[in-house]
Amino acid sequence: MAFNIADLLEHAVDAVPDRTAVLCGDRRISYAGLDERANRLAHHLAANGVGKGDHIGVYSRNSIEMIETMYAAYKLRAIAINVNYRYVHGELRYLFTNADLVALVHERQYSDRVAAVLPEAPDVKHVVVIEDGSDADFGRHGGVSYETALAGASGGRDFGERSSDDRYILYTGGTTGYPKGVVWRHEDVWRALGGGIDFVTGEYVTDEWALAEQAKQGGMVRFPVAPLIHGAAQWAAFGALFAGGTVVFTPQFDPHEVWREIDRHGVQVLTVVGDAMARPLIDAYHSGGYDGSSLVAVSSHAALFSQAVKRQYLDTFPNVVLTDAIGSSESGFTGIGMMSKEADHSAGPRVNFGSDAVLIDDDGNRVEPAPGAVGRIGRRGNVPLGYYKDPTKSETIFVEIGGVRYVVPGDYARYEDDGTVTLLGRGSQCVNTGGEKVFPEEVEGALKSHPDVFDALVIGVDDERLGQRVGAILELRPGATLDPAAVRDHVRTEIAGYKVPRSVWVVDTIGRLASGKPDYTWAARHAAENPPTADASQA
Repeated sequence: MAFNIADLLEHAVDAVPDRTAVLCGDRRISYAGLDERANRLAHHLAANGVGKGDHIGVYSRNSIEMIETMYAAYKLRAIAINVNYRYVHGELRYLFTNADLVALVHERQYSDRVAAVLPEAPDVKHVVVIEDGSDADFGRHGGVSYETALAGASGGRDFGERSSDDRYILYTGGTTGYPKGVVWRHEDVWRALGGGIDFVTGEYVTDEWALAEQAKQGGMVRFPVAPLIHGAAQWAAFGALFAGGTVVFTPQFDPHEVWREIDRHGVQVLTVVGDAMARPLIDAYHSGGYDGSSLVAVSSHAALFSQAVKRQYLDTFPNVVLTDAIGSSESGFTGIGMMSKEADHSAGPRVNFGSDAVLIDDDGNRVEPAPGAVGRIGRRGNVPLGYYKDPTKSETIFVEIGGVRYVVPGDYARYEDDGTVTLLGRGSQCVNTGGEKVFPEEVEGALKSHPDVFDALVIGVDDERLGQRVGAILELRPGATLDPAAVRDHVRTEIAGYKVPRSVWVVDTIGRLASGKPDYTWAARHAAENPPTADASQA
């Protein structure tokens, strides 16, 4: 059987051709229409020299064309490469060359950037330009209009046989240094992220037509809010399409526009990236008079909800299922946490591990699941092949234990007596203060539970006495002013005293990546370049 992304999407097309596949703004497209347009683009790219194993850059905000382009690439057994639309010249040059792009599909508004970088990326031989309402000149880099490309190509589905072994590459967000391309087999990434395994029971989908058969019974309306340049949104969308769902997009994140689209299309499942999206969304809901009654589930991928935000959502939507799904570009799905109105809101960020997830100690041994035991989260089974063109980096997170291959990205967790695990955070961001380890996510959650704090990032600050002290970058709610003593007193009721931030910087807006993930590099740089707003480091 070919557990291949293109095959799985084609099975859904054949099962529900007339159902709406994607909605974006005032545009909608059926499964059959999506398939035909992807076929046309694939034939156009093939006619311009793109074939099996070639890399096609996709440089766009969320759009129907972005889904079509990725789908077209996989039909050709080529590989779609996500290009972050926030990148500037140096980052684009790095990605175009590191990823070995031979073709590029980009939104028209980025034409000047593309024209500037293409002379330094000579392997890019063909460029297709998506119309976005801008008037940027793309003629000087020889691009062809997206709709012109489709109009001149066949819409037939006459491609060769594909394989579960075909490659999928996802470039990571690059929170430290340049991003790396994570290389997966199609079947592995589908099972890790796209619905090829039941995330609750751990049971595998055994038939490549199973999800398409399920689609005939109906599909849910799902809204991945994050940018499609990131894996969380890509696989929320792909997973929905494999099962015959309808996917709603907005080109970029606007909390009020998200609620308008939820009410307009009856969205049932909303997927966000932690508090960075969830908090402005719940504020917009309360200020905008929206309905939201169609929602049955709200899920965070790639970042956790804080306890304060969980309470806000469940107070507002008591019948909604609220979940935290954990994982990464390298690991895929590793666990899920569910919270209901009746649940214990005082619990920390806890999840139930997936069937292939374990903890691994710093010596590379599996940690027995005893209460209080701490280790790095590891996952076996369907895991990536490694980082693209970087075997040295691959060796740092892909390890073999007892003859079994694991991916161990570096996030720490602790086993609890009820069988769950408490998430502690990324070891590389851990603050070592006087010999005590402090994980930023725990402190950030305590800070954000204060009514005046809208957002927070926690970092380690050099300290002569302690080695490091805990520092915090805060974004306050509109109209609020910082009362350092009140914030410290509040945080002390949530976490141990040694974890309370001693140095605090207040900013207008917290720096985050396009995905909504925390930008700790930005936070450390801001702290190094600016005096703290409040400092109790001598206390």
